[in-house]
Amino acid sequence: MKRPYIASISGKGGVGKTTLTALLLKVLIESSISDTILVVDADPATNLPDVLGIKIAKTVGDVVEEFRKRIDEFTLSGFDKISLLNYWIMRDCLFESQFFDFIAMGRGEGEGCYCYVNSVLTTILTGLVKNYSVVLMDMEAGLEHLNRRVDRHVNTMIVVLDPSVMSIKTAERIINIAKEVKINPDKFYAVGNRLPQNLVSEVESYVKKLGYEYAGTIPDDDLILKYSMEGKPLLDLPKHSKAVESARIIARNIELID
Repeated sequence: MKRPYIASISGKGGVGKTTLTALLLKVLIESSISDTILVVDADPATNLPDVLGIKIAKTVGDVVEEFRKRIDEFTLSGFDKISLLNYWIMRDCLFESQFFDFIAMGRGEGEGCYCYVNSVLTTILTGLVKNYSVVLMDMEAGLEHLNRRVDRHVNTMIVVLDPSVMSIKTAERIINIAKEVKINPDKFYAVGNRLPQNLVSEVESYVKKLGYEYAGTIPDDDLILKYSMEGKPLLDLPKHSKAVESARIIARNIELID
């Protein structure tokens, strides 16, 4: 297993990126490997904390918005604004637990804030990732994170597919744009989510032609729906659940665990 292992999980909206991120984290924690783990919610919707069952104080977007409202007083005081902003983010946004650390991008208010928050998160990650042996990044839906180069540090890019033509088209665009903007991970992987068994071989064959390695499929699992409906964290799923067992296979195939 290569370390550092820095992975982005991306794809069309609604394909199951957040679910896969949580399942890979669960499998990694249970593997008993002494990794230092950072989980990044780079989706402005910020759903991953609920899926993991954690409470975060603030997102990067919250801190940036607060900072923007007070920018004049910092200018007058002569503070180094970038250093101060970085300090606020590390103080208020980095959630630390026994097994992993967590930071969420969130979304600022007003025109231009989202792009700025994204830029700040990218800058923060440049320094943060050096402190961890594994980084799992749950990306926003679509393609913009590539153009903004939030994925610039990744060495493993994972794209999630569901049984829709649009998810396949998005996977095709992701690998093409990544190459255009010179994001060059060591591996591109595709993971199916809720793909009917009779479609798996066809999808696997197609994505291989695009340049992906097919890492496996997360099947329909009633427990995931049950946990989501009841607000239970997916980290508490039993080890024998179909989704967890499949995630364990995928984690080996993408070289996250032995």
